[in-house]
Amino acid sequence: MSKCPFTSSYHILASGKVVAKFCAKYLHREVLKSEVYLAGDLGAAVHGAFFRMDEMMRGQRGWRELQALGDKINQFTGMIEGLIWSPRGSDSNDRHDDWAFEEGPHSDFSGPTCGSTACVAMIRNSQLVVANAGDSRCVISRNGQAYNLSRDHKPELEAERERILKAGGYIQMGRVNGTINLSRAIGDMEFKQNKFLSPDKQMLTANPDVNTVSSSASAITFNSCG
Repeated sequence: MSKCPFTSSYHILASGKVVAKFCAKYLHREVLKSEVYLAGDLGAAVHGAFFRMDEMMRGQRGWRELQALGDKINQFTGMIEGLIWSPRGSDSNDRHDDWAFEEGPHSDFSGPTCGSTACVAMIRNSQLVVANAGDSRCVISRNGQAYNLSRDHKPELEAERERILKAGGYIQMGRVNGTINLSRAIGDMEFKQNKFLSPDKQMLTANPDVNTVSSSASAITFNSCG
């Protein structure tokens, strides 16, 4: 199987540096162990990995991992950049369901109340796949022209607003429930507690936009408001 260069940007929301660090450590690994990735569908693999981050941060194992990462990064602030080229397949040998089976005093942990945006790019063969949830941005340069491969997910956008309202939320001063000024992010689990809705229908969702283009770009740039 050909190598798959991977680069990413995670922009912290509120005190969400631990969520950004969690994604930088695990998101690419979940892509590599995905059955759809092994079958050749890179876009679907990246899409699923965004939702997988929310799943993994729940329960005893999720709590333990977040605590460990928090202890290691207390000295850092601002935006965490994850820059990982051709991650080794050996990073992905853990059994997919191990996280759900770990028991302990925090088995009912519903996930972090802080969060992170995520914008990632992967290249495989002649394809460049960009996935984005939040307001981190990816711009490519091709023949001297700049092309935006991501869009900001804001609550006032029609489709976002409709989903938020259907999930029982509201928008106040451009913020979901008057709190967060984004409509998509990883983490921030307090906005994802409607048990009657799938993860992509929650008022805040990790559901990324995924764009696939030719990998002939001469440069790839990430930026965020952080």
